[in-house]
Amino acid sequence: MAEITTATTAGKKKAVEVFDSEEALAVSLAKYTADLSEKFCKERGCFTVVLSGGSLIESLRKLLEPPYIESIEWSKWHILWVDERVVPKDHVDSNYKLAYDGFLAQVPILPGNVYAINDALSAEGAAEDYETCLKHLVNMKVIEASSVSGFPKFDLMLLGMGPDGHVASLFPGHQLCNENEKWVTCIKDSPKPPPERITFTFPVINSSAYVALVICGAAEAVAVQRALGKDQNSDVLPVQMVSPEGELKWFLDKDAASKL
Repeated sequence: MAEITTATTAGKKKAVEVFDSEEALAVSLAKYTADLSEKFCKERGCFTVVLSGGSLIESLRKLLEPPYIESIEWSKWHILWVDERVVPKDHVDSNYKLAYDGFLAQVPILPGNVYAINDALSAEGAAEDYETCLKHLVNMKVIEASSVSGFPKFDLMLLGMGPDGHVASLFPGHQLCNENEKWVTCIKDSPKPPPERITFTFPVINSSAYVALVICGAAEAVAVQRALGKDQNSDVLPVQMVSPEGELKWFLDKDAASKL
């Protein structure tokens, strides 16, 4: 494993770790998540975690094994999604279903602490409803409000990345990348199916205390190179716009990092 740490603007930290295998990555990601869980449960009495879809859920599998399955204070976790496809919760494309089947059903998180979208609403309605949910959780002090931005400040946001460099449902060149007022918005013309989704905006993503970018596989290597290498392309990828208030950590397997 190689580690590179670089400083970003305003003293923000960015760490990049490259692992010899996805298995080694998953082991490290579990410890990272469990350590943050312990930190925030002690400091705040709860732990707010934001998930994305794709292969991320599989990479969290080590949390289901000892020592973490027994030691984590699961009842203090609050789970939300950075983006969701506007489909029924039991649909194969649902990020909720992916997380529930692969992770949530096997840990004692309180059902009331898992915040899925209202799949009976339109894309616009689901986005507005989810933003209302976030505002309620901020008012209840479950989620902190950033003293810098005023947006919700999640404890840990776990993000994946697509081969085109998109994060959440914020795609290259799309106008939603520039949204700076809404907390949650919808996209109806996603270049990746299904077309209708809701997504957190960059001001919310970047108000996080900790963000982990978890990327595995050669299909993402070019985008990783553009984001972290010496690529001269002037077009900024969405993944390059991820810059949290706190710490940003990249978890890469050797295939994803193969062009660095």
